[in-house]
Amino acid sequence: MLIRPELEALRRDDTPQRQAQARLAEVLARWRAGPAALLDHELARFGEGAELDDLTLLAALFAPGDKAADGFIAELVARLTAALGRDPLGQVPLRHYTDDLVTTLMLGRSAGATLTLQALDGAGLVRRAAPVSASFPPSETVERVLAGSARAERVRIMAARPGAADLDTAEVDLAPGLVQRRDGSREALILRGVAGSLVTLKLQRRMADGAVTHEYRLADGALVHQAAGSPRDSRLEFTAALLGRMGRTDAAPLLGAMAEENGSPALRWQALRECLALDTATGFAALTALARRSDDPLCGPAGALRAQLIEAYPQLAGVAPCPA
Repeated sequence: MLIRPELEALRRDDTPQRQAQARLAEVLARWRAGPAALLDHELARFGEGAELDDLTLLAALFAPGDKAADGFIAELVARLTAALGRDPLGQVPLRHYTDDLVTTLMLGRSAGATLTLQALDGAGLVRRAAPVSASFPPSETVERVLAGSARAERVRIMAARPGAADLDTAEVDLAPGLVQRRDGSREALILRGVAGSLVTLKLQRRMADGAVTHEYRLADGALVHQAAGSPRDSRLEFTAALLGRMGRTDAAPLLGAMAEENGSPALRWQALRECLALDTATGFAALTALARRSDDPLCGPAGALRAQLIEAYPQLAGVAPCPA
């Protein structure tokens, strides 16, 4: 292995590295105080539900025919590349990710809204297997093509039913200047081919707490997967499942309380399942309480499950009183 002298020197003293990072942080701070001065404030407002047209900076970045986005990104890239030229061992002080297909740079995040710069590699897309399904997360996306071109397929949910959805597909050509707005819970975009690289600016916000991401098979619209739409709910569902696998009977009261709270039906149902498995009496009492709530979305499933359990185990009828 060849280790360059600059890297070898950092083993003894990392001061140059820390100084380089400090200089890059200063470059980013100057950009945020200048062209991006409104960014964090407007992202927070957008994440809280403000209309895009009411936000000066963001509206300009995604206005069809407006060149503001080109200048906004060009200035940031120019500043960062110049700084990296002076300090090649530094790292861009923005959250970033890259693999053989996509490179993402997060320009800002606040109140559930994000603004990201994304580049997709056409050669990397060719190496990937063609998608057989489409995901529909509870989010709103506004996307502007900055450079490159691509062939894509827009997939829309025309009607949803238990376990499946009727899907409609249409071809879309992506070219510089194109601005698209999508309700992620009803519409998805699948890239089919990219000429060289495709660079886009993407604004996103979560649309509803407790909503669920659905994934449908393109061939027949069958539901193949669903997951919590928010990271918080995903973490709590995982935690509930882990407590169940660990046999933590002391967690049953907490899981029962979670099942009876307001919030994501999927999270509450997961908590109820684990509670039933850990402590039958506590779980069945929570199940009965849910079956009583006529205005609760879990009332019907809870009542049906309660009836099935009593049919299979008649002794459970004495654990909690029947719903009124």
